[in-house]
Amino acid sequence: MNSQDYTQYWQQHIDQCQALAMSGSAYCKQHQLSYHKFVYWRRKLRDADSEPAAAQASGFIKVVPAQRCSTTLTLILPGGISVSGFDVSNIELLGAVLRQL
Repeated sequence: MNSQDYTQYWQQHIDQCQALAMSGSAYCKQHQLSYHKFVYWRRKLRDADSEPAAAQASGFIKVVPAQRCSTTLTLILPGGISVSGFDVSNIELLGAVLRQL
């Protein structure tokens, strides 16, 4: 089962649990599901719904230069982490950093 299949599988169970107005624990017992996994996927899917649509589609957000005259690039990640100092001379390093994220 791939990642998308797991997502659909758990989304169906979460939706059904809500539609039946059951507690997660009772629903999991009735359907022989791991309550721990149910809670994990409920949180994961709820958090995914709150992300901007562009970030959901690609995992990336739009990069906008802070100043037009700047020759270096600063990458600011959603968690507040900032990586700077990239320019034309080390653009390959930026690619390597992005592949690690």
